[in-house]
Amino acid sequence: MLTTRIIPTLLWKQFGLVKGSGFDSWRRVGPVLPSIRVYNQREVDELILLDITAQETGEEPDYESIAEYGQDCFVPLTYGGGVRDIGQVQRLLRAGADKVSVNTAAFGSPDLITQIAQRHGTQCVVASMDVRQTAPERWTCFSHAGSRDTGRDAIAWARALEDRGAGEILVTSIERDGTFEGYDLLLIAAIAQAVTVPVIASGGAGTYQHMVDAVVQGGASAVAAASIFHFTELTPAGAKQALAAAGIPVRKPYVEVPPA
Repeated sequence: MLTTRIIPTLLWKQFGLVKGSGFDSWRRVGPVLPSIRVYNQREVDELILLDITAQETGEEPDYESIAEYGQDCFVPLTYGGGVRDIGQVQRLLRAGADKVSVNTAAFGSPDLITQIAQRHGTQCVVASMDVRQTAPERWTCFSHAGSRDTGRDAIAWARALEDRGAGEILVTSIERDGTFEGYDLLLIAAIAQAVTVPVIASGGAGTYQHMVDAVVQGGASAVAAASIFHFTELTPAGAKQALAAAGIPVRKPYVEVPPA
């Protein structure tokens, strides 16, 4: 049986990490590299690093910084932000990213998902969706860091992303982001039932029980979180213990074997 992953999300804005609520990321968290080093020691399964200004500025990803982060990251690292073409993807993978998250570019160039999957494998492609509820049990995708309404139905778009070759789908509720009120379970369940690839729940985690609910009730294969780890005493290790206590398989912590 596949294990459920705990994935901290790092929101990268210019010179450091930030976090806020409802995609209004104003609160400074600290520099990137020390956070990565801390998470290396905290039993996380993966890390997601999202440059939340790259799409607006149109600048190339900061490959030099990503290479530095990759050298110090001992778990799989997903990078997202401003990824527009296959050339950038190749440079990001060479720099040290293990996966690439594509969001805004997929709406205008859905073939990019297919190109990445065909060249580097579906496991390399994380399709990201930023979603708002627009009617009862209806959600709409937003692009450009949640600022532009695409008019696309979230369920239909999730199916299209899977058909294009996405290996997993990161689903973030814009309204729940940073609220500590729990994931949008109806949204997560609707996406998980619509696709066969793993779904990563994001947006709203405030307790370990919220993570359990995202898996048990929502059908998520992984839970991503930021504020809960930045601003509370809750930890990835504690999250794993809570999931395990609920009967959810989790990855065992890494134990270094001393040299003989």
